Amino acid sequence: MVYVTRGLVDVLLDLAEDAEPERTNVVLSTTPAGEFDADLDIGAETPVLTHFYLPDAGRAVNAIFGVDLATPAGRGRARFVSHPQGKLEVTKRDDLAGVVLVAIPPWEDRSLAAFDRAGTRLELTILDAEPPQESFT
Repeated sequence: MVYVTRGLVDVLLDLAEDAEPERTNVVLSTTPAGEFDADLDIGAETPVLTHFYLPDAGRAVNAIFGVDLATPAGRGRARFVSHPQGKLEVTKRDDLAGVVLVAIPPWEDRSLAAFDRAGTRLELTILDAEPPQESFT
């Protein structure tokens, strides 16, 4: 089972639509369910996809030195990819992660699915919950 917040789904589908006809590929991160203010009715340690990292951040350093500055260490065990002209499945062109969310047009909930790195479809649950506020201090 893969859990994702409604807000993240909406942003990812908007990113994919805005990028069309190009593909979208962003790193996702999670927040443990127990850190949410609301009771999500799932285990406290259950990861919930809540955030993404901008794909262009740190691109110059990554291109020269092979260091990905866009993704904090220990984060990014999931990815979102869009297939504007493709099928709702993981392909050989996709960057793989433990969980891969794939979207196709018409960029709606029904055209979004979760897969493991082998391409096996996973159950996806969208939660109407806001992740906890983060501080930069």
